[in-house]
Amino acid sequence: MAELNSGPETVETCIFCLIADDKDKETEVIKKNKELVCFRDISPAAPHHYLVIPKQHIHSCFLLHRGHVDLVERMVEMGKAVLCDQGMADMKDIRLGFHQPPYTSIDHLHLHVLAPASQIYLDKKYKFNPCSNRFVTEKHMQMHLKGKAPPVKKAFGSSL
Repeated sequence: MAELNSGPETVETCIFCLIADDKDKETEVIKKNKELVCFRDISPAAPHHYLVIPKQHIHSCFLLHRGHVDLVERMVEMGKAVLCDQGMADMKDIRLGFHQPPYTSIDHLHLHVLAPASQIYLDKKYKFNPCSNRFVTEKHMQMHLKGKAPPVKKAFGSSL
């Protein structure tokens, strides 16, 4: 597919590809399967802050399309399973979503899994505000991919 990057150049230079391929020995993988990997965010914004990534390199959420609905759903399922495994009981007090370029620090699709959402650290709240162009909730992304929500806004006001 033209919109997916998966060549050797990407694997060698993308830290998330290295983590997914078990080539980064410093990152503790919490959960993985044949398609997805979950690990702790190195700069947590809440007591529980995990990232779920696809092993396949997808540059950003802007490249997601209707064919990725199931992928996003599986990413969400893994994120919620990790929260349960880590002892999170209140699944209503969580925040799941994607940063949009240019607000991504790593150019590899990753779902942020934060809990409790009510305890997102004050100095990082702006990064995970679901009402901003910076952060798109997983629910909005799924609705958009299914054609039932307005397009995700690119930074500076242009739509996907």
